[in-house]
Amino acid sequence: MPILLLLCCSIFTFFVLYAPQPLLMVFATQFGVSVASSGSLMSITMLPLAIAPIFYGLLFAHHNALHILKYAMLMLAATCIIFVYVPNFELLLLTRFLQGLILPAILTALTSYIGQQYQGKTLHKNMTRYIASTIIGGYFGRMLAANFASFYSWESFYYVIAAALTVLAITINVHLFEKHTPRISSPREYLKPLKEPTLLRLYLAVFCMFFCFSALLNYLPFILSTQFSIIDSRLIGWIYSGYFVGAILSLTTPLLKRHLYNNWLFLTVIFSVYSGSIILLDTTSISIFVSAFTLFCACMFMIHATAAPLANVLSTAPVSVTNGAYVSFYYTGGALGSYFPGLVIEHLGYHAFIINLFVLCLCGLLLIHKNYKQGISTTLG
Repeated sequence: MPILLLLCCSIFTFFVLYAPQPLLMVFATQFGVSVASSGSLMSITMLPLAIAPIFYGLLFAHHNALHILKYAMLMLAATCIIFVYVPNFELLLLTRFLQGLILPAILTALTSYIGQQYQGKTLHKNMTRYIASTIIGGYFGRMLAANFASFYSWESFYYVIAAALTVLAITINVHLFEKHTPRISSPREYLKPLKEPTLLRLYLAVFCMFFCFSALLNYLPFILSTQFSIIDSRLIGWIYSGYFVGAILSLTTPLLKRHLYNNWLFLTVIFSVYSGSIILLDTTSISIFVSAFTLFCACMFMIHATAAPLANVLSTAPVSVTNGAYVSFYYTGGALGSYFPGLVIEHLGYHAFIINLFVLCLCGLLLIHKNYKQGISTTLG
């Protein structure tokens, strides 16, 4: 199956995940709910994303990943149409929860297929391409949703996504991949390698990383509104461009790694800068805020692009289980980061919100630094 088709599947899948984020104020007004409640449209989707991938990883160890990918995308397209027509906020949440059950099936199938079909440098290259596609999908999902809402209607964007998902699903040839992993007597045998301390600390650091990232991007519209009096959805959408610029800056990762010979050392340095960028966000200057936001995004992408392939190198579990666990930790952070910081910012204010993110980021830094201090030889270069 062409890697380009896989990447397109990833992009439109992330459209579904992140499209509501710049529209949270729209939903809060339309359905008469609070800031934290509208933020739950993200957290309720990430909740199954946090739990389901590990089970999907076990399932995909025995089944054709492309077959599951095809039908999961068709179901996701159907939920996009349903999302447009639900009459109240409770059913909107239910629809997002259903999407949260389908999304990890798609993401785990994509990473499992890449992990099983490619090896060595090709694996690293295509996994990096996959992560780049998630960045593109996350950025344009947010930006286009905001602009469709401003120039047309937010509903029209969901029609576009549903049509694209359907076309891509029809294009997938499930007969191109029929490889199956031999059965093991117990799921416990699959999961046992995930308890390895170095790998577990990496997963927990990824949890901390995405908790902070999800919190900031989820509540960015409210921060811009309360701290800088920016309420125009078009302008909010364009401020998300810092996300895309950060992604471009993250392309310097190979160059930076030439000077930092060890992956753990590289992650330690980038986590330190990530923590510093959070402190810089506590400003009254919009220019400093946007600059810090861009640096924040760049650091997150560098960490993610390094940690995902590194997990596959460290783990002796089946590829689908390794990546399923990675996705679970990643989106557990996302689910909690999409909700609890909203309560902090609503009741304690923006400064407390920043402190909350900074503390979580420091936890991730300490976990990575501990792996670096151990000097794991397999991660050199």
